Amino acid sequence: MQTSSSGGAETEDTALDAPADATTVEPDSVSHPSKPQRRKRGGRKDKRKVKHKLPEPYSSEDVVHRDVIALLGKDLVDNLIEEGKDWTSPFGMKEEVELTVSSLSSNGESLSIAPASYSPWVILTPFALPGEVIKARIYRHSQLHSYADLLEVVKPNLEMRDDERAQCKYFGKCAGCQYQMLSYETQLELKREVIVKAYKNFSDLPSSSVPEILPTMGSPLQYGYRTKITPHFDAPANKLKQRGAGDGSKPYWFNVGFNKIGTRTVMDIEECPIATPVLNSALGPIRKNIFKNLSAYKKGVSLLLRESLEISPRPQEETVAAASASCSGKVICVTDHRGTVRERVGDMLFEYTAGSFFQNNNSVLVPLTSYVRDVIFSPFPSPAKPAPTHLVDAYCGSGLFALTLSPQFDMVAGIELSSESIACAARNAEHNALLVPPGKCSFMEGDAADIFATVQQFPRERTVLVIDPPRKGSDEKFIDQLVGFGCQTVVYVSCNVHTQARDVGMILKKSEEGMGGRRRYVVDSVRGFDLFPQTAHVESVAVLRLVTDQA
Repeated sequence: MQTSSSGGAETEDTALDAPADATTVEPDSVSHPSKPQRRKRGGRKDKRKVKHKLPEPYSSEDVVHRDVIALLGKDLVDNLIEEGKDWTSPFGMKEEVELTVSSLSSNGESLSIAPASYSPWVILTPFALPGEVIKARIYRHSQLHSYADLLEVVKPNLEMRDDERAQCKYFGKCAGCQYQMLSYETQLELKREVIVKAYKNFSDLPSSSVPEILPTMGSPLQYGYRTKITPHFDAPANKLKQRGAGDGSKPYWFNVGFNKIGTRTVMDIEECPIATPVLNSALGPIRKNIFKNLSAYKKGVSLLLRESLEISPRPQEETVAAASASCSGKVICVTDHRGTVRERVGDMLFEYTAGSFFQNNNSVLVPLTSYVRDVIFSPFPSPAKPAPTHLVDAYCGSGLFALTLSPQFDMVAGIELSSESIACAARNAEHNALLVPPGKCSFMEGDAADIFATVQQFPRERTVLVIDPPRKGSDEKFIDQLVGFGCQTVVYVSCNVHTQARDVGMILKKSEEGMGGRRRYVVDSVRGFDLFPQTAHVESVAVLRLVTDQA
């Protein structure tokens, strides 16, 4: 079985804009065979120490670093660091080596320990699976590990791999997907393991404080689900000067698409099977228009294609709610970053600016919001234990959780630092006025120094807090305020399980220290959600409850 992936300057978790950190490239660790080397004066050896940059905490590189340490073993790693060998790869650039894959990293790459003839080291290779024997070519070094291109799967793991499952002709070259050769059940289990490792490596909690991670909730659609893609292309100006504008057809040297795995090189993509049919239908004409107007592009461009319900012009006297009730079911593609996108989630409609954040897999939003609703109310089966009546949605964005959960609460408050997001959420409340009575939901711009100032009147014992922060997670200032607010239930929705694990650990520790010793938060449950099938990415919902210890 032959395969190939081209290594180079940068590794990306996805080329399609799923939330991820780009890998930092160290100048001293990349091979540049065609670049002339400066001769050192007097022929003397340059003894200057190379400064190695450690990975940013909780970045994809840091996650890989933890996986590498776990595979080699901490004692061995400590010895390599003490001996100054943790940055000295036993492999040369472009060296080819046969490996047996040990496991998968949390980012989806395979992890292999160097053969016995080499000093202890780990090699990361894309598109390979545990137990497989592979041939790989080294192209970059980092601390305790090297990156390699996959040249060949010598002995496949037939219990996991079935290459016939892949529905994309670019799979194995494009950086967007990692798991198309796997069954969906296997993908979901691998994503559960990512969350298990995240809490083990980043929460700083004893295992007794973290309940068993629940099975990952799958996406109703495994292909054709992405409602947003961002193909891109490099500036064509220099090559146009060399080769001319052509006849308006696609020049052989010009690509519009996503990054090739392990590189910053754009590969040409004519269709993306994980994107919705509407986006794929729009992509062809957009590409042709670019080819016809190449000379107009002086810089590289990142395109935006976002699926939307068609928004028909409405008379000024027509109410927002009435317009929403008569919403057209026609689906279109929006390409203007400043345009308006309309999306239905269950019975509710949401509008937001095309270039702003909103979940990219509509098919999973009803299961996600329904699950959050169910876990909030599951401990309250009887009148003896009063159910929650108030909801605070911090990081509320366009109001997804605040509005979809509002029918179960007496009062809902959405808080955001962004005034644009607050205005958007307020408009969405108007769109759904038939389901959300006026006055039930309020959306307020918060002060980072006192984020809960506007909801101090909410009864803590009957209040739920939902937080859905960006990939970097929350910060200590916010968590101090969260613990000080002290509501009964906290639901933490996260697109980065590693920062979620860090934050949950901080919440538990700070509640033990700051709540007088008898009241503290505990982790009730953690479950993954698969918003990006065929990729290694997983999102997570953690539920925390405030408990009172018996004296």
